[in-house]
Amino acid sequence: MTSPPPLDFGQYYHIYSRGNNRENLFFEDRNYPYFLELYARHVGPVADTYAYCLLRNHFHLLVRIREAEEQRPHSLERRQILNPSKQFGTWLNAYTKAINKAYARTGSLFQNPFGRLSVTSDAHLVHLVGYVHQNPQRHGLVTDFRRWPHSSYKAMLSRKRTRLCRDEVLAWFQGLAAFQAYHAVPVHTATVHRWVPEDPD
Repeated sequence: MTSPPPLDFGQYYHIYSRGNNRENLFFEDRNYPYFLELYARHVGPVADTYAYCLLRNHFHLLVRIREAEEQRPHSLERRQILNPSKQFGTWLNAYTKAINKAYARTGSLFQNPFGRLSVTSDAHLVHLVGYVHQNPQRHGLVTDFRRWPHSSYKAMLSRKRTRLCRDEVLAWFQGLAAFQAYHAVPVHTATVHRWVPEDPD
């Protein structure tokens, strides 16, 4: 299998992956926040996050890879430039090891390599936010995606502190009301295939 290109500094990406052989990634509710905790630890220093959705056997992220000078390593003594692709890999490996230990399993948890699609326009960015949030409904996990607890949608409506780039996302939609109105309309299948050629399930 050909290795995918490395993640570029300053570039927006749709990042996604699913369970190996479409197996579940999350086995109980406590797995979801732990996955995000590891994400903050390993990916937080190298990427800004605009939207996410964690489903039972796959996940979606909309991120921007920070420029090298924008990186925020947790240790102030750590001066070397972090490799974004490796940070994502370390995150997924750390989660796999924890799940394997907790559930007495072995082997790969994720389908490798993780998917990465460059975002090509402002319209693409806006579409992806809606697509990511509506994913649980698209896959029949809930009848209304707003009820799915493991996405960034509710955080976008909240005033609580968040690691997400919430203000920037709402600005893409010209405000909260327009953000909600956009999400009220299902993402059209043709639009999905245009920007998400492989829709993980």
